[in-house]
Amino acid sequence: MTDVRDKVLIVGPSWVGDMVMAHGLVQVLAADGPARLSVLAPAFMASLLTRMPGVTDTIKTPFVHGRLQMRERWRMAVEIRQLGFDRAIVLPRSFKAALVPFLARIPRRTGFLGEKRYGLLNDIRSFDALQAPLEAVRFAQLGPPHHTSVPVDCPQPRLTGNPAGAASILKRIGYNPIDKPILVLCPGAEFGPAKRWPIEYFSKVAETKRDEGWQVWVIGSNPDRPLGDTIQGHVGRDCFNLAGETELDEAIDLISAATCVVTNDSGLMHIAAAVGRPLVAVYGSTSPQLTPPLNPDSEILTLELDCSPCFQRSCPLQHMNCLEKLEPHRVLDAISRLPLDPVLWLTTD
Repeated sequence: MTDVRDKVLIVGPSWVGDMVMAHGLVQVLAADGPARLSVLAPAFMASLLTRMPGVTDTIKTPFVHGRLQMRERWRMAVEIRQLGFDRAIVLPRSFKAALVPFLARIPRRTGFLGEKRYGLLNDIRSFDALQAPLEAVRFAQLGPPHHTSVPVDCPQPRLTGNPAGAASILKRIGYNPIDKPILVLCPGAEFGPAKRWPIEYFSKVAETKRDEGWQVWVIGSNPDRPLGDTIQGHVGRDCFNLAGETELDEAIDLISAATCVVTNDSGLMHIAAAVGRPLVAVYGSTSPQLTPPLNPDSEILTLELDCSPCFQRSCPLQHMNCLEKLEPHRVLDAISRLPLDPVLWLTTD
């Protein structure tokens, strides 16, 4: 698909989940051995990309969301021009995302049309939503050098986790590792509240598994810390609130140690799938038909109400029935159906 001499630049998305799903594209490209496969991405993505097989390096962007910043884009384009990329693949569909490859004079610039990007892209692709409903497959479609209407075989996204490193991460934060099965909860979702299963439901699942002899780790970003405090307040013993305490690569290692993960449709859901952990994914305003966890050991829960998926950040009907009516026993039943490892990943040596 690519020439072995090719240097390929991927302009990556700014959402963690989308970046993980882009690993299918990375694998499609890496199968033909490009000389360099770089990802242009926000600085906070760098630690995640070090865990993504096939990526040579990350070129960190200084851009602020919602701002054009032409001077900064021009300076970055000048630096990138010196690297001699043969091809750029632009995953975000915004006008701004296509500017740097154009200004850097990369000969072939591939992407979907998006915001009227004629000229900025010179290899404009399209997709059939019925043939390629999954976002990961659409990304992978951009890998072959010539447009094809046949969906590309998209490999499952993979990240390299280090479960043996979980104990040292816990100790750094101030928790003593314990030798029990691990339930990881990811109660946040940056997109908005219409993707967040009620925190009292997460707490109920956590209390039930604690009573069965499990420990509970809450993982998320700094805004998720109050959610972790709420869960910890309900669960008490053997519940560790790790939200806001880790970098992305540390979150990958912690999740890779999990016996099971329960999560909203979020970036951490895709990380859990990419490190191969059994997981239960709860969907509200979004659709598993577009961005499911690409892991065979997954249970996807959605009520498929007439009003969903609405793809809104907040419920336009102000009732959140798609999540409120998805009760904790459904998640607990889903956990019971998963093939859980009998051997604990966490070591206390």
